[in-house]
Amino acid sequence: MEYGAAPTAPAVIVAIDGPSGTGKSSTSKAVAARLGLSYLDTGAQYRAITWWMVTNGIDTDDPRAIAAAAGKAEIVSGTDPAAPSITVDGVDVAGPIRTQEVTSRVSAVSAVPEVRTRITELQRAIAAGAPEGIVVEGRDIGTTVLPDADLKIFLTASAEARAARRSGELKGADLRSTREALIKRDAADSSRKTSPLAKADDAVEVDTTELTLTQVVECVVTLVEEKRAGK
Repeated sequence: MEYGAAPTAPAVIVAIDGPSGTGKSSTSKAVAARLGLSYLDTGAQYRAITWWMVTNGIDTDDPRAIAAAAGKAEIVSGTDPAAPSITVDGVDVAGPIRTQEVTSRVSAVSAVPEVRTRITELQRAIAAGAPEGIVVEGRDIGTTVLPDADLKIFLTASAEARAARRSGELKGADLRSTREALIKRDAADSSRKTSPLAKADDAVEVDTTELTLTQVVECVVTLVEEKRAGK
């Protein structure tokens, strides 16, 4: 190495898990952008396969029908944190996957083991192919998808804070119904047999209830930089 040249930072894989409304997406994108890492929203992939099921008339109340169709959609995730993208069979679905219809069905689709196996394989391939490293956000990244991640973070927040944030994102959403929907989604995701929402034993827990997004990002960036320094 030339004298004075900056050493290349080692590639680092960061897993950020937690329930809806904790700031996972905003935090993960900002951290990835700050540190020059790729970014993957795994929830968008489950929403994408759910959107495909709904669009193609698959009965999302029938696990066997979901399992039979699990391998049919071609899902491609763009990993640029400044402009993450997702397509299904070549169609941009970044908007359609955020509809209430998809939101109400995604837990049921995500609970089917064949779906989780398919999407988990996709996620691992993307993480393995990120040259500088990647920030992967979801619900079972540190426990199931990337158990050997260099750094695992579990974001939490009170149900009230999460509902307020989510209803702010969903313009005009009723706060109480949003809170009830979040609690219902948490229960479904935490109790499913395959890869439930859970905090990894070696994850760092960050409660975002009283923190601004900037404060959460600074906290996570510091944790990543400390991990990189020790590699």
